[in-house]
Amino acid sequence: MRKHYIDNIRWLTGLLVVVYHVIYMYNGVLTVGVIGPFQDMQYQDAIAYLLYPWFMVILFIVSGISTRASLQKRTVREFFRFQTRKLLVPSTIGLFAFQWILGYFNMAIGGAFDHMPQMPGLVLYGIMAVSGTGVLWYVQMLWLFSAAVVLLRKWERGRLYAACARFPVPALLLLVFPLWLCAQILNTPFIPVYRFGIYGFAFFLGYFVFSQELVIQRLSRLWLPLGIGALCLGIGYTIHYFGRDYVSTPVVNSFFSIVYAWVMILAVFAGAKRWADKTNPVLLWIGRRSYGLYVLHYLPLAAVAYFLNRYCPLAPGVCYLIAGIAAFGGGYLLNALIRTIPVLRWCVLGIKKEETHVS
Repeated sequence: MRKHYIDNIRWLTGLLVVVYHVIYMYNGVLTVGVIGPFQDMQYQDAIAYLLYPWFMVILFIVSGISTRASLQKRTVREFFRFQTRKLLVPSTIGLFAFQWILGYFNMAIGGAFDHMPQMPGLVLYGIMAVSGTGVLWYVQMLWLFSAAVVLLRKWERGRLYAACARFPVPALLLLVFPLWLCAQILNTPFIPVYRFGIYGFAFFLGYFVFSQELVIQRLSRLWLPLGIGALCLGIGYTIHYFGRDYVSTPVVNSFFSIVYAWVMILAVFAGAKRWADKTNPVLLWIGRRSYGLYVLHYLPLAAVAYFLNRYCPLAPGVCYLIAGIAAFGGGYLLNALIRTIPVLRWCVLGIKKEETHVS
């Protein structure tokens, strides 16, 4: 049976990713590679602080749940081929087929072309392709975790999954400690988004624990206290760290950050199970296009932000509005357009001709 609350968590988190990137483009804390702030004090940056500690962690948990479901209806060989086409192809071949355009705007926004020496066009094209990775870091890591779970299945043979069916709610709360420990390890030094420790642990939590329906049913009874706790922690976290680099150590892996992230994640699952385990045509439409929006939204956002900043400076509120429309509208339009182009849709979205949507 389809778990609608999982689908709703996925597409809603995807929308929050787009909102985050609109705020991030003009934030006043991490100014490298973005347009940067309108003024010294920007209270709207608080949105980034509220979202960053948990929204990618929950995406990896949801991906682990989806991986479990996918392996129940596919053989291991079919699953690996599907994941390779959907994840590895867009995050490698797709960089050279399409995402190099995003790489151009990323480099233009960061002023890279003003300081680069003369070089052959082919070399510059390769640099732009790599610079266009953008949000595809998540897709790359997800493919690696998918490959790891295939190997793990041969060892655990369903025993660990069966043991996790008895996971009590207090034990769920205590998972904050191993999550915090995992946040301290396997973090790349220069590209902070590649946090293999915490994201890998989250993925396997999704696969073994959060895919257990009985576990989520028990958790859903605590939706109200978890929600209140998450709100209080989020406000406290934002006030405490506001103005500091929230994507790097020591903030991103502090115990305060991980506790807030974990309580918020539990609150989202509990609330979604209690109140959002349903769907309708509108939610289905959004959900089926969530993957395409995630992969493609940053290009129109970056392009519009670059042209506004360089050629048509406007008031901050207008810039946010236009950038938001570009990210959402441009992402959906690019998704619809690319799905109609046979070779490009395989390179960029990893879909074949007979597939009508990607969720």
